[in-house]
Amino acid sequence: MEDQKHTLLGGKYEKGRLIGTGTFAKVYHGREVSTGESVAIKVINKDQVRDQGMVEQIQREISATRLVRHPNIVELREVLATKSKIYYVMEYVSGGELFAKVAGGRLKEDVARKYFQQLISAIDFCHSRGVSHRDIKPENLLLNGNDDLKITDFGFSALPEQKRLDGLLHTQCGTPAYVAPEVLRKKGYDGAKADIWSCGVVLYVLLAGFLPFHDENLMNLYRKIFKAEYEFPPWFSHETRKLISKLLMADPERRISIQGIMRVPWYRRGLSRNNSFRSKKERVSSPDPTPGSLKKSTSSPAFFNAFELISSMSSGFDLSTLFEGKEKKKVASIFTSKFSAAAIVERIEAAARGLRFIVETEDDFKVRMEGTEEGRKGALAVTAEVFEMAAEMTVVEFTKDSGDTLEYEKFCEDGVRPALKDIVWTWQGDDGNSNGGSDVNVNSD
Repeated sequence: MEDQKHTLLGGKYEKGRLIGTGTFAKVYHGREVSTGESVAIKVINKDQVRDQGMVEQIQREISATRLVRHPNIVELREVLATKSKIYYVMEYVSGGELFAKVAGGRLKEDVARKYFQQLISAIDFCHSRGVSHRDIKPENLLLNGNDDLKITDFGFSALPEQKRLDGLLHTQCGTPAYVAPEVLRKKGYDGAKADIWSCGVVLYVLLAGFLPFHDENLMNLYRKIFKAEYEFPPWFSHETRKLISKLLMADPERRISIQGIMRVPWYRRGLSRNNSFRSKKERVSSPDPTPGSLKKSTSSPAFFNAFELISSMSSGFDLSTLFEGKEKKKVASIFTSKFSAAAIVERIEAAARGLRFIVETEDDFKVRMEGTEEGRKGALAVTAEVFEMAAEMTVVEFTKDSGDTLEYEKFCEDGVRPALKDIVWTWQGDDGNSNGGSDVNVNSD
């Protein structure tokens, strides 16, 4: 039944023809039934993921991709799950891989520059959200119908909580020809600086049509990468040679930063204001330490899709419990209420201040809270977002932005739940009707 021509997922998406196959997943063309819009549906076998020890990688990929909404990143629309399968519903990108375009020969400088500008804009945004991609290469860069670049595949991505006490990442991953020398040295590395090296290799490939570092012997390849030993083709301009030399700097401390790249005249050429991504919704200002100086909103909160509510609150579809044993219960982070969104926001603000958190409220009914004390992994930062399901129903979701997971769970269980108990209808995962609510049940295969 899984591979029949058309399968309806969650009553919302029609799964059609197979368009790609990977080691652990198959990708299908799909269609959102209500709009007719094309989507890509990545199907992963849960048992295979578990058997291969890929659980953390899948969870990390989902977390990272949800954090990075950008015009030049393939959007993860929704994640669905049954007992046997995980489904990523993603933006459909029709133009294929950038690799296919480069395989036909080197690109003109203006074309390569446009793709590089879009790549840097997207990677800069990833880094601003604490996400390092760690596998940047032309095969993971897609093109849409407008010939704009879209980054995909965050399977090797890293989040801030993966850093060790030295503040560095230590996992060796990526594709050898594109990997930064410090990643190969096994001594810890800055994921953002490693991404910049990979962007430099991509730029070289776009302009040359071949790799800067290549050798059939893997150890010889590594030696060339360690020494940043490569040659420029004769057609490379002086400006491109200068920029690539700064990108492919073996010493990460001397490597150019993204801010430095954006100041380079070659990079800025032809760059309009529209090329710069500035999303009001994604910007997070520095928290205001003055309790009374909050920015209030008169707009209405977003409506929470009914299927999203079921997905997040049902044990059959909740990804937070997909890979856990029954003996382990995750902290509840979503609740429903019959109070108004404005009233809930005020109560969350008051509760956070009572816990000595700095509070900022954004226009779209998001409350950002940051602890004033350093925890095991820095200050705990939490966002609460309020959604209206209907006039009589509101959903509130808490997410950890940074800090230690155990400290976040303590914040929710010992701080938030008692402070908000009189406005909560039901918490996700609670048994029975202790708060006057009822469980949400979904049948899954």
